[in-house]
Amino acid sequence: MKDILDDIDRWRSAGKRVAVARVVNIEGSGPRDPGAAMAVNEDGEVAGSVSGGCVEGAVVGEALGILQGDGTPRLVKFGYSDDEAFAVGLTCGGIIHLFIEPLSW
Repeated sequence: MKDILDDIDRWRSAGKRVAVARVVNIEGSGPRDPGAAMAVNEDGEVAGSVSGGCVEGAVVGEALGILQGDGTPRLVKFGYSDDEAFAVGLTCGGIIHLFIEPLSW
């Protein structure tokens, strides 16, 4: 989380709304440990990583949906299963659970 604080501070100083995604659980193999974080501002700028690139685009979409919607935090998961072979997923075969919330202060 410390690696994204400077970007969050800069965006907030510019009056931008920001959402933060955090890895809260991993099932099986995962690219990042729980606690890994990524911030997204209302313009789609990104700081940090929650998956090393596997699902970052989908996480940006989720974060922007929160910022453009009613601001309700959500728990999302990304992984791989046979019936979702073409969906966004992790190439490592694991499942990551993310909590995405808007920052407010």
